[in-house]
Formats: sequence, structure tokens, C-alpha cells
Amino acid sequence: MPQLQIGDTAPDFSSIAVGGSYGEGTSISATDFTGKNVVLYFYPKDDTPGCTTQACGLRDAWNLLKEKAVLFGVSIDPPKSHRKFIDKFSLPFPILSDTTQALVQAYQVWVEKSMYGKTYMGTERSTFVIGPDGKIKAIFRKVKPDQHVELLLGALS
Repeated sequence: MPQLQIGDTAPDFSSIAVGGSYGEGTSISATDFTGKNVVLYFYPKDDTPGCTTQACGLRDAWNLLKEKAVLFGVSIDPPKSHRKFIDKFSLPFPILSDTTQALVQAYQVWVEKSMYGKTYMGTERSTFVIGPDGKIKAIFRKVKPDQHVELLLGALS
């Protein structure tokens, strides 16, 4: 399957959203956001150093971001893990729980990774900006956690 490109129709999704206005968990789908900019930022794991840096950067820029797009973090961690992560770092945005790996597969961010000579499958830190028309406006793959907000604000300008 060819990699998703800017201009492609964004894959449909449905998931459980935790945090923000979704509280302990609410089922949502892509069609709930037709006509709005949507940001899906995929990250490997709740409460790990890089993922925390990235999430806290988004938290700190929240007043700028919330005016420009609906933003969701996405990881394969369960809702209970997301709730702890959100509470620990006062994250104002919701996180989608992708325990079935449907989103990471659809957005092609479930990839082979390597650490300390071992290979394994995991989530590539990537962000997709989806326009009001449902088309992908920007893609950031292998995002550096401390550069994420700047890239995202540029894409949403």
C-alpha cells in the first residue's frame, strides 16, 4: 500500500476519546469533525520522556492550537493509561485509545523499530493535519518532540 500523501483523503476513524470534553471516554468518529481542521498526533507510549515532552509542548501552546484545529493524541495505550497521563501533566486535549491498532494501521504509522539491537513493531511519532474537506493538509513523520508545536502551528497558519 503506498504511503499516505498530502492531498489524499484521510482514512476514516472511530475510537474512544479520553480527556478534554470527553471525560472518562466517549466514542467518536471522523465524521463528527466534518468541516473542521483536525490534528491526529500519533505517539508511542503514555508517560515516557519523548511523549511527555511532546504532550507538554502541545499543552503549553493549547491557547493557540485550540482556535485552529480539533487536536487528538493517538496511542495504542488503553483509556485508563491515557487518563493517568492526562491527569499527571494537566493535558487539556483528548487522547484516542487505539488498542485494536486500527488507526496506527490506517495511517501507516505502525512500523518496525529498533532499539539496543532488537527489532519490534511500534508507533512512529507522526502527525497528520486534516482539512475541513477531509483531505490531508500536512504530514510530519518521525517528529522531534521539541519541534512539534512549531511545525504544527506553521501547518495551521
